[in-house]
Amino acid sequence: MKSLSSLILTVSVIVAALWLNGGASVARGASPATDWVNLFNGTNLDGWEQHSGAAKYFAADGCLVGESVTNTGNSFLCPVKTYGDFEMELDYLVDGGLNSGVQFRSDLFPAAHIINVDGKTIHLPADRLHGYQCEIDMDTNRNRMWTAGIYDEMRRDWLFPGKIGGRTNDFTAQGRTVSKPSEWNHLRIRCVGASIKTWLNGEPRADFCDAMTLRGRIGLQVHAVGKDPAKAGMKVKFRDIRLREITSEINTLSADEQKAGWKLLWDGKTSEGWRSAKSESFPAHGWTMRDGVLTVHDNKGEESAGGGDIITRQRYSDFELMADFKLTPGANSGIKIFVQPDISPVDKKTGAKTAVGSAIGCEFQVLDDALHPDAKLGKDGDRTIGSLYDLMPAPKDKKVLPVGEWNHARILSRGQHIEFWLNDQKTVEFERGSEAFRAVVAESKFKNIPDFGEWADGHILLQEHGNEVSYRNIKIRVLSGK
Repeated sequence: MKSLSSLILTVSVIVAALWLNGGASVARGASPATDWVNLFNGTNLDGWEQHSGAAKYFAADGCLVGESVTNTGNSFLCPVKTYGDFEMELDYLVDGGLNSGVQFRSDLFPAAHIINVDGKTIHLPADRLHGYQCEIDMDTNRNRMWTAGIYDEMRRDWLFPGKIGGRTNDFTAQGRTVSKPSEWNHLRIRCVGASIKTWLNGEPRADFCDAMTLRGRIGLQVHAVGKDPAKAGMKVKFRDIRLREITSEINTLSADEQKAGWKLLWDGKTSEGWRSAKSESFPAHGWTMRDGVLTVHDNKGEESAGGGDIITRQRYSDFELMADFKLTPGANSGIKIFVQPDISPVDKKTGAKTAVGSAIGCEFQVLDDALHPDAKLGKDGDRTIGSLYDLMPAPKDKKVLPVGEWNHARILSRGQHIEFWLNDQKTVEFERGSEAFRAVVAESKFKNIPDFGEWADGHILLQEHGNEVSYRNIKIRVLSGK
């Protein structure tokens, strides 16, 4: 009995020591407390910058305060850093009648800019923050209480409740129950991949998937109040503003993404679902799968002369595609859609059919614009990164991350409508089969290919163009409706 007691005592001491020395880190493994960063120091606005409007922001009594000003637009105070996958929490107290919100995965342009979203042309003033907003709506006069709903500032208006999900009546009823007007409320936002979730005072609110932008700025809003001097000086206070970035494993899908219909187009390990554009088997050389990265090898710049292009075994028509890609200096590759592997390749200069070359399809150009000569060929930059290759150029002020870093491509195909997005900014938009589309095809190297780009469906292709380029996180969601 004495030895057993000694053993119990020894184990107890060991457990206690483990708890004191490492127990905290075990707890942090599930929700890493050490990973949380306070965005506001409680004293001043160091690390923050104001954009868009001229509302007043200042620190007082341990709070970050936003104060309404007449005759100005919506105002935002933003941390200088951008964030992709993250979890954010804060407390807020807002005066009755003042609208507010928290922007996330948002963007701005230094100069006036035009964007096109869902067929709508939007003129953005210089420095105008736009993107997802977690609403703060505590106006008892209106009594809607849509706090923690998601509004797409300057783009698509209400998403949840709205275009993407959430029944308006149910969301309103819950909001009236969980909101605490004239008191401190707790807001939580969590974004992982395409999944966006919010909570108000511990109760789940918005829950949906949307991949339009996956990284961007955060901003605390003071809404415009118009010209009425009686509305000047209303305040919203924020405190305990903290955030932790979430590092997701590559080539994985969250439960929310799976629920929304996303699938891995490449499993991160094998060639399952892929084959050569020239045969039913996967290339025996020229491509490597290692550490969750799919890499096409360098072969001195020759197009499809090594392992060759690879294509999906399945054909697709309506879909949303996402992929990360990383260039090496001077590299060239591409992501093609509606690929028809049985059509002969064509010469890049003359459009004549050739025995060797890349399979035919509509290409999202992947290129080092600074060093590869293709960037200066074609017409008006239509062979630069993010362009519809040889047909439509990406804008010159597109956002490109440096060679050696991971860039993000998104392609949306719905019926005849196609969009290319590079690093969360749309670069190209077109209608297959339209008069404008056929006009640019007629002036391109694809002019001699009947019905180019107008096929009902096709394979998705990753191009070998003789340079080392890597891919990962290749995901697809088949769209049910056109």
